[in-house]
Amino acid sequence: MDSASPRVIRQLPPNLVNQIAAGEVIERPASVVKELMENSIDAGARRVELTIDGGGLERIRIADDGCGMTAEQLPLAVTSHATSKLPDDADLFRVGTLGFRGEALASIGSCSHLTIRTRTADADAGSEMAVRGGAVDPPGPCGCPVGTVTEVRNLFFNTPVRHRFLKTPATERGHIAEAFTRLALGYPATHFVMRQGEKVMHDLPPTTRWAERIRALIGDEIADHLIPIDGGDDPIAIRGFVGDPAVTRGNTRSQYLFLGGRFIRDRSLQHALGEAYRGMIMVGRFPAAFLHLTMPSELVDVNVHPTKMEVRFTDGGRVYSRLLQTLRHQFLSTDLTHRPRPNADASSGFPPGGSPPLPPPVAPESADGSAHRQSVIDWARTGVDRVETAGGPTTRTMPAAGASPLTAVPDFQPFGGGTAGRQPAGGRPGAGEPAHEPAPWESSAGSPVQPPDVSPGDPTPSVSYLGFQVHRRYLVTQDGDGMVVIDQHALHERVLYERVCRRVLDEGRPLESQRLLVPETVTLSPAEHAAAVAARDALSKIGLDVEDFGGDTVVVRSHPTMVRHGSPSDMLRSAIEGLVAAGKSPEPKDLLHGLLSTIACKAAVKSGDELTPEEITSLLEQKDLYHDTHHCPHGRPTALFFTLPQLDKMFGR
Repeated sequence: MDSASPRVIRQLPPNLVNQIAAGEVIERPASVVKELMENSIDAGARRVELTIDGGGLERIRIADDGCGMTAEQLPLAVTSHATSKLPDDADLFRVGTLGFRGEALASIGSCSHLTIRTRTADADAGSEMAVRGGAVDPPGPCGCPVGTVTEVRNLFFNTPVRHRFLKTPATERGHIAEAFTRLALGYPATHFVMRQGEKVMHDLPPTTRWAERIRALIGDEIADHLIPIDGGDDPIAIRGFVGDPAVTRGNTRSQYLFLGGRFIRDRSLQHALGEAYRGMIMVGRFPAAFLHLTMPSELVDVNVHPTKMEVRFTDGGRVYSRLLQTLRHQFLSTDLTHRPRPNADASSGFPPGGSPPLPPPVAPESADGSAHRQSVIDWARTGVDRVETAGGPTTRTMPAAGASPLTAVPDFQPFGGGTAGRQPAGGRPGAGEPAHEPAPWESSAGSPVQPPDVSPGDPTPSVSYLGFQVHRRYLVTQDGDGMVVIDQHALHERVLYERVCRRVLDEGRPLESQRLLVPETVTLSPAEHAAAVAARDALSKIGLDVEDFGGDTVVVRSHPTMVRHGSPSDMLRSAIEGLVAAGKSPEPKDLLHGLLSTIACKAAVKSGDELTPEEITSLLEQKDLYHDTHHCPHGRPTALFFTLPQLDKMFGR
């Protein structure tokens, strides 16, 4: 036909309409399970049984004890856009049921052999009706209990194209199990049973304890490490459980969000969930979550997508903030220190488990030792050393070791009070430093204290009054309940991150920067150049003054003072590589968080750096000044805790 010829508009036959609708609603056998189980729940069923054969392609049978249907309503139930769930037109905007489109049974019947047996409580007998590829047989009487039994056989027998795109029976069975899980989690007060042939896969009695239903469906690993969440009774309420950061997954499949019992997918809420765990889990890992959201119906629209899993919020920002604040508040009041357990998965690298709060490490102290300890605490918190003199206490600022004569001592010291007490390479004080610094074993008042038994240059771990350094990488200390092993770089990185965040984000002050005598030009890739120019304001807040130099080149005129090692060009590349990898323009706050974590990583002590006893004490003291020191900004644990019973068991005591 000529392309310019008028085309004839015709009304599609009902069966073709249903097959088109089936393509939207019935994607695979799991879609049938979802739609039919939702019908059972909406019918008030207290028990729902699912039986499948051949991955759902051969047979899907769902039986419930709901309200049932009369013989007169059976033919109407399998027609398009017929439903009992919207008694009034206005109910579309305050939907309180799982299904409301009236497409499911008509779509299923158009591409399968469908049989429905149903009976109401006041009927003497039940009714049965069959649908074969859209052809509806008249209903007839049958014997059946109160409720509805729906059986679907030979799914997609008349739509071979869709049948070819299905996976193996095992894969389709997995999708069905996931659909079953979502509904069983959403309605813990309902008894659910799932069978594969004659084999019972799940038998879930009704429960008032949601954690029991989670354990039965998801397993002990996650269920043993759930953190309860209670967001109060505001118009937007959030309740449920989230997983301990030690137990993560490589995808979001363990994240179950429910709105009025309906499982939903929402990218904004998933992003809020990820933000709540920022800095507590590794990049590329995802937390587990089981959360119920409740809110007034006027704040949400569920009539968005045929599968009804996507919703639209009238005030998405409010819901986002509510979820983020609720989770963050709970994390601040929960200790998340890792406790190894005997059956921990060695391949994960992170033994799962939480622990009660760890009190500060304790060691016996003399009077001189106590004064020294307080001096180190003051140094860690303020960068000022208290000195006891005959005339009373005075103070002096501890300069940073290795400071350049062209660099003033910054007002923001990376290591609590700078790296006081650390000698530059070769043991000689740098220019501008006092000729003598107290030896590591001298107290701030000059009283001699027994030095550690370490010969010069000996790599044997140093000893402090609160902990030991092991292989210049880990710190070992104790509390009243056991032993704590700390990653010095991870802990210092988290401490610095919290300090720079407080300064830049809370106080609104940029990090101190040092002007370069000779500005450094840096040639970037086009994507890196665009990211660097777009992020100039954010970069200036972390001490990097960047200007466009033409082409794909920028010029760096200053760099953060707290980062003493590495070139400004390396610092810039590290700061913007995350922006390029993201592939989109991040929010200003997200951008600053990423840049500040980079700064903290660059400025923190490294694995292999030998720490003096004072520095070890300073770092351990700062551990208790911030909330999230159990993880570094990249999500790695900073400490592992071994209880005395665990140690005794390891040694066979």
